[in-house]
Amino acid sequence: MQGFWADKRVTVTGGAGFLGKHLVKRLERMGAKVFVPRRADYNLTALDACMKCLLEHPCDILIHAAAYYGGIGINVTQPASLYYTNLVMGANLFEAARLTKTGKVVAIGTACSYPGYLEGHLKEEDLWAGPCHASVVNYGLTKKMLAVQAQAYKRQYGLDSIHLILTNLYGPGDSYNPERSHVVAALVRKWVEAEAAQAPSVEVWGTGKPIREFIYVEDCADAILLAAERYNDATMPLNIGTGVGTSIRELAETVHDVTGFRGKLVWNTDKPDGALMKVLDVARLTAVLDGWTAPTNLRDGLAKTVAWYRAHKEEADAKW
Repeated sequence: MQGFWADKRVTVTGGAGFLGKHLVKRLERMGAKVFVPRRADYNLTALDACMKCLLEHPCDILIHAAAYYGGIGINVTQPASLYYTNLVMGANLFEAARLTKTGKVVAIGTACSYPGYLEGHLKEEDLWAGPCHASVVNYGLTKKMLAVQAQAYKRQYGLDSIHLILTNLYGPGDSYNPERSHVVAALVRKWVEAEAAQAPSVEVWGTGKPIREFIYVEDCADAILLAAERYNDATMPLNIGTGVGTSIRELAETVHDVTGFRGKLVWNTDKPDGALMKVLDVARLTAVLDGWTAPTNLRDGLAKTVAWYRAHKEEADAKW
């Protein structure tokens, strides 16, 4: 992979964010010439700013990892902002990429785009089997539109692109702000703070039975760059995940264990569980990447995450 990226000009939107930082670090290590547009200089919701960015910094590969996102709270309070920012940013970047003759676009999508009622192992062919879940439709649908744009721009303009559907990420550099954090970050913060306060217990909503999938952010970054090199089908998205389901109970108990917290774990079964099982099918990923599987198991990844959070708590809690 290192030889492929040497001297490649790569622009990474969202390159200062959680996933983006890990992508940029790897690209620079492999000899790529990386540019990260910042919002103060390039407002990517404006087409002229996207054009300015790609004209001033021509690239062989554009990785669109920028996103305005968050947990359930932000989906409730800012649905229009989520919808507009993500939809327009993606549409403008694709248009600017074709006008400036960018070599390839790697669009980062989300498992939120899958139909909300589907359970089990989700295959790429399932993406259009129904609507997104109502709780995430304002974000998930905008990312789904990137897959549509990829196909349309390939047919009409010949623009090379791929659409990658990511499962739940966790790890160093994530946001632990309650307004934006997802389940792993939220649990890690809850346990670390309970330990510091010597609290008698920690409460988790639901029964713990639902099964979800989690990938360590560094493994995800590796998979994205491998896919950017080896996958070229604009007509079919590609799942990026582990294919391994983990119950919320197992996740909470592992966080409990790796933090060394001595209090009790209490389940509030009056709260809803959500879908029973949502895990990405990674058969196509494994085939495309010549047998690649995520090397970091959940326990090791959580241990690294907890250690990082303890060392950067103030910064992580404030991160928006």
